[in-house]
Amino acid sequence: GSPGETCSDPLSISMAHRLRGTRRASHAGSWYSNRASELDAQLQSFLDDATDARSSISGHPRAIICPHAGFSYSGATAAWSYQQPDRISDAVTRIFILGPSHHVGFKSIALPVVSKYETPLGDLKLDQDVLSTLSDTAQFSSMDASVDEDEHSIEMQLPFIAKLVKGRSDVTIVPMMVGHISSVQAGHFAEILSPYFEDETNFFVISSDFCHWGRRFRYQHYDSSKGSIHASIEALDREGMEAIESQDPDQFVDYLERTDNTICGQRPILVLMHLLQQCRESMPCQCSFISYAQSSAVVDMKDSSVSYAAGVVYRPE
Repeated sequence: GSPGETCSDPLSISMAHRLRGTRRASHAGSWYSNRASELDAQLQSFLDDATDARSSISGHPRAIICPHAGFSYSGATAAWSYQQPDRISDAVTRIFILGPSHHVGFKSIALPVVSKYETPLGDLKLDQDVLSTLSDTAQFSSMDASVDEDEHSIEMQLPFIAKLVKGRSDVTIVPMMVGHISSVQAGHFAEILSPYFEDETNFFVISSDFCHWGRRFRYQHYDSSKGSIHASIEALDREGMEAIESQDPDQFVDYLERTDNTICGQRPILVLMHLLQQCRESMPCQCSFISYAQSSAVVDMKDSSVSYAAGVVYRPE
């Protein structure tokens, strides 16, 4: 997120507020269709095109890493994350969604204060019990409804989730906006979240795009030994994916410090990596990236693009 206003101090908004109100689907009608039938058909077509994802891992998915641009750009890649055989199985009743902040700068993880998130495919209920338990640690801050609705990183996961849970009333979500936290802080938050990660009734969705390349993003890294600019961007992203697959947070931090790659969800990813490290004995997992795309193939320094990658964390069979 860019520096700017900060979210509220921890617990500055009473729990009473959390029991009221619905977060509007503020990006429906622009970033994706606000017509249920059209949106459902588009998501189904993305999922149908990603059926190869079913055979690309053998194991039980525990988390996914998923892009969050407008569906016309990243929906096809996102579908690879969501297209697992038991991606959100009947056993899963709670879905944690961790996304970065693009608009406000703060140094914690912020929790919502509403009771429901709206989607054109049906509302998703927030898990008030878990949100209260997390708030009681005094480690989290709160985001008011306007901060929540300005942000797209969590919202862009909701239509896929709403489609896959198909109106199951027993499924709740736990959205979390991850601010500008250090790797050490990410480790502390992972300690709080690890009991949830180890519980197979929970599923984790990590929202992140990859390289934002071009003058408008103030990032134009180019290694000419890779050939074209878009090939250089892909090589850069793939190195980042390998660092994430290593499950070693230090390796990912070193990569980010060395390359400055503009991976907007790097901090939600770091929380996931610390979870994997802390839970590796109780629940050893593998992490694999199974799809990758760019919004356009950059061939000129005047061009720009955003990269999208689909990753799956799974317990091997």
